Amino acid sequence: MDVPTAQQVVITQANKDQDDTFLARLQQQQPPVPGQVTSLLLALKVLYEHLKTATTLDRELAHALHQLAYAGRQFYERGKHLNIEWPPLLNEDLERIAIAVAKIFQGDLKNSP
Repeated sequence: MDVPTAQQVVITQANKDQDDTFLARLQQQQPPVPGQVTSLLLALKVLYEHLKTATTLDRELAHALHQLAYAGRQFYERGKHLNIEWPPLLNEDLERIAIAVAKIFQGDLKNSP
């Protein structure tokens, strides 16, 4: 996956107003479609490698990253409160997404200019 595609995947999957995106499905108390989390994690890895020494982030991308890490967890917890039966690994997937987002925001501090 190249960087522009990775950025588009992250921005698209963070869109709550578009059907069948990662966050839209969680907001509707539906599990992600098969492969959605895998694609998202791959996109986050590509972006981390590309941005680890960057000193700035695009605002749209930063917002999408925040939404994935924050709103994703919020929708999951709301669903649990409503007794939604989420897939067994979704909690761990959300944790992996949050860790990947944190790494992108942190960057490679030891090698930063």
